[in-house]
Amino acid sequence: MQTDRVAIFGSGGQLGVELKTEFARRGFEVAGFERSTVDIADAAQVEQLLAKFDPAVVLNAAAYNQVDVAEKEPQAAYSVNGLAVRNLALACRQVDARLVHFSTDYVFDGTAGRAYTEQDVPRPQGAYAVSKLAGEYYARAYLDQALIIRTSGVYGPAGLHTARGNFVELMLRLADGGQPIKVVEDHVASPTFAPALASRTADMVERGAQGLFHIGGGTPISWFDWAVKIFAAAKLNPPLKPTNEREFRTAARRPKYSALSNAKMEALGIDPMPALEQAIDLYLLARGRHKN
Repeated sequence: MQTDRVAIFGSGGQLGVELKTEFARRGFEVAGFERSTVDIADAAQVEQLLAKFDPAVVLNAAAYNQVDVAEKEPQAAYSVNGLAVRNLALACRQVDARLVHFSTDYVFDGTAGRAYTEQDVPRPQGAYAVSKLAGEYYARAYLDQALIIRTSGVYGPAGLHTARGNFVELMLRLADGGQPIKVVEDHVASPTFAPALASRTADMVERGAQGLFHIGGGTPISWFDWAVKIFAAAKLNPPLKPTNEREFRTAARRPKYSALSNAKMEALGIDPMPALEQAIDLYLLARGRHKN
């Protein structure tokens, strides 16, 4: 095992791109693996790859995150979000690597009406959420020192180029369209800036943190109010109207209040996440650089 080697799965996604940048900046030897180069649902492929690279740390930012489509194909979601994590955990055990696995606020039902802590009992509401919770359990079942990080509404500048984008890109695209924009006002999350999440993840790895931690954006906010802040920062004024769960039905049930408390992370001495307004400004600045 090389103590300075880090393997990142899902390295082409919004979080994966930032993890590669952050760990490389800190002097780690980083290998990134995308879906096109490795299928984490293939246990033999994962085992051979990690045996060859022999990392000290494995970061799993790969996920099936099509929440509504998962209701039609729950097996596909479970394969990537659940069983594939088992593959990674078993392979990590073989090479004595630490696994860092990213999970989601969707493991909660959203009825608490406050930011969730690590002590709150999960109650997933659909196929995607069940599959993500299964991934957490598999990581902890096979590894004693796994680090599981739940996050919420991740958005990073790489979303400008990824297939599914993110909420900020969706809002900016809709604003260009000139049509009325409706966004739900009765669902609350804690939107998480990917570069800040990557930085805090690296801090936790360097501190040897293990167990379950929440790293959300730090600001509980409705999706509608988040859209308002995005347009204000971008100096746009599109026709934006609030809607609600009753009017905007989706195939999957979503937690109505799934903000996450970062108190446990901050208790390690790790810097709080940036304020949402600051994160949006940083996003738009980075977005401008990515476009050029």
